[in-house]
Amino acid sequence: MGNLDNRVAIVTGGGRGIGRATSLRLARDGAAVVVNDIDAEPADETVALIAEAGGQAVSVVANTVELAQAEDLAAKAVDVFGSLDILVNNAGTTRDKMFHGLTDELFDLVIDASLRTSYHATLAAMPYMRDAAKQEMAELGAPAYQRKIVFTSSVAALMGNPGQFNYTAAKGAIIAVTKTLARELGPFGINVNAVAPGFVETRLTAARKPGETLGIPDETRNMAKAIIALGRLGEPEDIANVTAFLCSPDSNFVSGVTIPVSGGQLGGM
Repeated sequence: MGNLDNRVAIVTGGGRGIGRATSLRLARDGAAVVVNDIDAEPADETVALIAEAGGQAVSVVANTVELAQAEDLAAKAVDVFGSLDILVNNAGTTRDKMFHGLTDELFDLVIDASLRTSYHATLAAMPYMRDAAKQEMAELGAPAYQRKIVFTSSVAALMGNPGQFNYTAAKGAIIAVTKTLARELGPFGINVNAVAPGFVETRLTAARKPGETLGIPDETRNMAKAIIALGRLGEPEDIANVTAFLCSPDSNFVSGVTIPVSGGQLGGM
């Protein structure tokens, strides 16, 4: 028995990195998982890994920058598994550029991928989360159980990071909207929280190869490791473990908070 048995979760950006680790962890805890990505291959790979471990999952290719596609995603979760109880807004990307050289194109791209996706996915989930809870309150006097929304922010939004004006704008906004939605949705038994990963080994933080846009210089990777108190870079599973807690009944009295998962990178913050 898992503590997420009979729960249905959507994980955006679930095909790779933190999203894949989160999808696997939620499935291990008993949830049926809808793995969303803009690319079919990694999403299908994640679903195959879940199936091999005995879990339930389907992949849905959708770009939730577009509201219509986010609505299709939410509807698919309910069509396949019967409900939508957990939403993990994990999709995002980086396009680093020092502020004086930042363009509208790079700003919009990161805002769309890292913030607008969360906005649309959450909005699309409301008929199946808020409205469902509201109906239960009318019939039963209270929501039948607590539903969960978890956003993925970043330690960069808490401490700032050169070259990431666009990224920290998006991830800082996520911290703010987490607090707002916690207040709006709390009366309906919906917990809203966020995780703020520190430096985690993903394709966005891998050593950048010549001619590639993703990744970072080796010097930056070495500097990051040097300021992490636990002496190592994070792994996607480190973030997935905290997200799983925020999706579970163990966090039923936790809402409106952002938890840094950074190995001590932020010290006492």
